[in-house]
Amino acid sequence: MQDFTALLKREFKMFWQNKILRLLFIGAPLLYGILLGYVYGKGKVTDLPIIVVDEDRSEMSSKAIQMFEDNEVLSIADLLYDQNNLAQIAIDKEATCVVIIPKGFEKMVLTKKYPEIVTIVNASNVLTANYSSSALQLCLGTFKVGVQMETLRKQGTPENLISSQYEPFKTTFIKKYNRSTNYMYFLWPGVLAAVLQQVLLLGLALSFASEFENGTFKKLVKKCPSLFKLICVKIIPYLIMSFGIWIMYVLFTFWFRIPLSDKLFPLTFVAGIFILAVSFMGIMVSIMVPSQLKATEILMVVATPSFILSGFTWPLSQMPVWIQGIANSIPLTHFLQAFRILIVERGSFSQTYGAIYNLLIIGAVCAVLSYIALYFKRKSILKKA
Repeated sequence: MQDFTALLKREFKMFWQNKILRLLFIGAPLLYGILLGYVYGKGKVTDLPIIVVDEDRSEMSSKAIQMFEDNEVLSIADLLYDQNNLAQIAIDKEATCVVIIPKGFEKMVLTKKYPEIVTIVNASNVLTANYSSSALQLCLGTFKVGVQMETLRKQGTPENLISSQYEPFKTTFIKKYNRSTNYMYFLWPGVLAAVLQQVLLLGLALSFASEFENGTFKKLVKKCPSLFKLICVKIIPYLIMSFGIWIMYVLFTFWFRIPLSDKLFPLTFVAGIFILAVSFMGIMVSIMVPSQLKATEILMVVATPSFILSGFTWPLSQMPVWIQGIANSIPLTHFLQAFRILIVERGSFSQTYGAIYNLLIIGAVCAVLSYIALYFKRKSILKKA
């Protein structure tokens, strides 16, 4: 037991002496947690700039403009009366949408000639384009119904007929799981989980590869003949430090007021299995690739696109089957699935069994391959010696 403790101390010492690794493993989660928390702290998109071209300059067009101004998502950056230099102005004002109210709009509405309001959406940013276009559709839809009902009133149509004609049925939309559509609640935890996976893989990429490059592996094997203990010595320090990072993440949820506490213990359990699976994956590559640089490069290739492939922001079902296979072999995919069930959708722990099972499979496969690779690596090095 004393030898095992001494080896753990040695591992912590090696970690602390590596300034770059120390900065990445401790600094990256802290920095990303604070930075992304403030980036998405507002949670909802408001005051998106739009440009309105009012060629009609009528009372009716003024009412439409007033509706745009009253919507919290929209902010009129400029009000024009013609389309001269419209494209240039839209770029200068960073407008997400341009609304063009045609000349003679009010007259054509009153004479039932069905004029057309043209909306040009800047889709260079899909998020802002969706928010602004949805807000404009809501405003214009409400305005359209209001104009039709007002026209019928002027024609002497009774109120009961007006309401039955333009409200033949009611529609109710109920938002669940993120009622305020807060982008912070949705994205921030997922990105931090990806950061944790990345720093773990980067740290463990150097665990055995550095021993091979520095020529200290033979001494390490003599001190610890058991391969199982040797793997534990390399992993346990990172498990302990990862638990510290997890506590830091939990404290961030109180700081940024993210609802997490009622599902904290089930999520912590899943996070522990996730960290184990990632650790065994990092150890496996570190053993199989004796170069620190190459091991780091391979794990960076795995870690960098993992958030995109995880299905967290874009559904896995919409990806090609072969990409789904790659995504399902990465631990982050299954952890984020469990996270969404527990935290976003408020599901039960039993509903995460599938994700936990997949994490256990990945961890077990990587652990077995790590043991086999380490066995042959030890045999090869001792034979050369």
